[in-house]
Amino acid sequence: QEIIDSIEEVYFSSDSFDTVQYELEKLPPDLNLLELEEYRDKLKRQQAAVSTTCREELERVTSLQTNLQLAAVICTNARRQLRSAKEGFTEASLGLLANQRRRQLLTGLLKSLRTIKPLQRTDVRLSEMLEEEDYSGAIQLCLECQKAASTFKHYNCISELNSKLQDTLEQIEEQLDVALSKTCKHFDVSHYTKVQLAYKLLGKTQTAMDQLHMHFTQAIHNTVFQVVLGYVELCAGNADTKFQKMPYKDLCTHITTDSYIPCLTDLCKALWEVMLSYHLTMQWHDEHYKEEETTPGAGNAEGSDESTVGRSYVKKKLEHGLTRIWQDVQLKVKAYLLGTDVSNFKYDDFIVVLDVISRLMQVGEEFCGSKSELLQESIKRQSVNYFKNYHRTRLEELRMFLENETWELCPVKSNFSIAQLHEFRFMGQCRSPSVSPSRQPESTEPVELCLFEQYLQGGNPFEMQIDNKEEETEDVLASNGYESDELEKSVYQDYDSDSDVPEELKQDYVDEQTGDGPVKSVSRETLRSRKRSDYNAPILTNTTLNVIRLVGKYMQMMNILKPIAFDVIHCVSQLFDYYLYAVYTFFGRNDMYESSGLGLISSRLRTTLSRIQESLIDMEAGGENTGPHASPEERKEKVPSPHLSQLVILMSSDTLYGLAERVVATESLVFLAEQFEFLQPHLDTTMPSAKKPFLQQFYSQTVSTASELRKPIYWIVAAKAIDYEQMLLLMAGVKWDIKEIMSQHNVYVDVLLKEFEKFNQRLGDVSKIVRIPLPVSNVLWEHCIRLANRTLVEGYANVKKCSNEGRALMQLDFQQFLMKLEKLTDLRPIPDKEFVETYIKAYYLTENDMEQFIKNHREYSMKQLTNLVNVCLGSHINKKARQKLLAAIDDIDRPKR
Repeated sequence: QEIIDSIEEVYFSSDSFDTVQYELEKLPPDLNLLELEEYRDKLKRQQAAVSTTCREELERVTSLQTNLQLAAVICTNARRQLRSAKEGFTEASLGLLANQRRRQLLTGLLKSLRTIKPLQRTDVRLSEMLEEEDYSGAIQLCLECQKAASTFKHYNCISELNSKLQDTLEQIEEQLDVALSKTCKHFDVSHYTKVQLAYKLLGKTQTAMDQLHMHFTQAIHNTVFQVVLGYVELCAGNADTKFQKMPYKDLCTHITTDSYIPCLTDLCKALWEVMLSYHLTMQWHDEHYKEEETTPGAGNAEGSDESTVGRSYVKKKLEHGLTRIWQDVQLKVKAYLLGTDVSNFKYDDFIVVLDVISRLMQVGEEFCGSKSELLQESIKRQSVNYFKNYHRTRLEELRMFLENETWELCPVKSNFSIAQLHEFRFMGQCRSPSVSPSRQPESTEPVELCLFEQYLQGGNPFEMQIDNKEEETEDVLASNGYESDELEKSVYQDYDSDSDVPEELKQDYVDEQTGDGPVKSVSRETLRSRKRSDYNAPILTNTTLNVIRLVGKYMQMMNILKPIAFDVIHCVSQLFDYYLYAVYTFFGRNDMYESSGLGLISSRLRTTLSRIQESLIDMEAGGENTGPHASPEERKEKVPSPHLSQLVILMSSDTLYGLAERVVATESLVFLAEQFEFLQPHLDTTMPSAKKPFLQQFYSQTVSTASELRKPIYWIVAAKAIDYEQMLLLMAGVKWDIKEIMSQHNVYVDVLLKEFEKFNQRLGDVSKIVRIPLPVSNVLWEHCIRLANRTLVEGYANVKKCSNEGRALMQLDFQQFLMKLEKLTDLRPIPDKEFVETYIKAYYLTENDMEQFIKNHREYSMKQLTNLVNVCLGSHINKKARQKLLAAIDDIDRPKR
């Protein structure tokens, strides 16, 4: 190995290497044999070593060749054998296996294709199901298809179908949303059940509830807008589309007066439908949850918990929605109410508006327990507005009636009651919940769902309200107090032929009074014919009845609308005040009785009349004002003082100085006061407690003074009916200083009694025209007797000389007068009897007793007392004593002056 390693590398470089050439070239120029031989030996050793190695390698190559040839033979044999095996076994068996595998793959594919085929047709079936409103079925099918599609998502066609199914599911949700919105106006149990079941399958019950509330809000807006728009376009009468883009609030201002009530009614009807749907929705959920709770084994614990949470959410959402929906309703109706100025509406129309809103507030209370503050505030604003205007017009109208009133009896039934007038029909229903939603808080529980239960199957509470109103209006003429339709008709005919009443007055009455058929004045002939059959009927006039009707209308408004109760009651009191003031002004104002000292007007009545004059009567209008001028605003609240109709003659002795008219006037006022007393409990319940003292004062200071007007009014008749002056003249002619006791009374007594008989007869004549009630008869007789007695005292006080026998004659005259008088009148005791007797007996008093008498009897005039001192005591006392008594009389008289 070392020898081989020592061979130069160049010998192995290539096969074409020339070793001889190489070695020769290597030889040095100076050849040395020894060196050459050594070198030659070295090369020989190298050659020998290479040759030996080469031989060994060659032998190995030969051996390898032999092995390879053997291997080639073996391979050839093996291939031959393999070919024979392949042909005989492998190809046949593996072919069978491959075919079996392919068959299995194709069978699976066929199955997939059979599933895919109906999946591809699902959209057709889904569309059919949606048309049939089988939402839950459609969702179930869609979800099953989605589940199936996820199994075959590796197919291209299926990945497309999957996205299509997702779109379909979204489309179903949209259709569900539309179906849900339909329940807001017309609730259908089966339809709503389908929709809720579908949402439950989607797992979106809570979302459905949110959507439902949104739809209800939208339904309210769309409903009211369409109703108002319909009326506005109908009234506008053109195809102008500007209204459709107008905001609802502005649209409300375009409603005309004629269409205001029909539109309001339709508005409330439409809103009722929405609220009824919501109420039924809540009812459905309550019943549904009760069923779920009572059904045993309703899901596992976990599912049950989820269900409870869902139920709780839905319940809270529905309860919260009640207030929200009612608030929306209130806002819409409020905008409508305030959009039109109703101050010039007819009364009945305005009452319809109040009735409708009152019914709506009742719906609100039953719907969610709300007191409807928004509605109350807006209707109060409109009512105050309307009422001020209405009351002002009515007061002016009342003045006109009073100035045209001839104070003739208005014929009514003997059993006439204000309850028969349709204006007071509401009092029979005052306990009904329809009158006032906030009337009886304690009784709201039993009737909580009264309206919703009542109209569950159909109909509408607002249709009913209008129907009632119509029925009520139909009965007006039947309830106005006439005995029969025929008589009523004849009374109207008599009235129409009455030339005393100006035509324009009759026209005004009908126009101003919203079409109510008034009970009209009738002629005296008609009254005479009716008097016998209906003698005990209340005494009232056309104007009294008009005031009573007005009070009924005011109370109707007050009953429906509690917040303005005080304003209304104040106005009611003004109607009474003005009537009382008019009766006093027409028949009772006279300076004559002021000096009579009879105290005909009580301090209470005087205060009342002063108060009315200051607060209600516009004195400037009649040119009577002497005080500071009132502001225009104050004058606006006042009415000019009325003037008695020129047709009423009060100064004729033939009619006993208008006694019939006076009786009708005073007794109609007393009748009016009685009706006010009857209404007091009702007014008291509607009055705010803070304002009740006003009502109590009105009754104690004003209403109760009505009968007190009889005294001043009838005093004038009594003062003129009997000739008292003639009696004084006759008494002046009597000789009183006689010396013997007389058994025959004086002529003046017979003359006076004849005057009384004549008065009694004339009183009977008047009673044929108008019934004279006992209190009136008593007042008249009391006045006449008092005046007669005071005339007697005055006559006795004019006597210059008188003896004891003369005093006895005075007593005889007076006893004769009393005896005959008691046969003429039932009045007991005889008024001022002691006044005369005490004066006559005073003649017998001593000086000391006379002084005491003067101090104690201030009812006698200074002249009468002076006469007693001069004539009776003149002969018994000295000048000094007489001066003392006269000074005492003067002291008594001084404070009066």
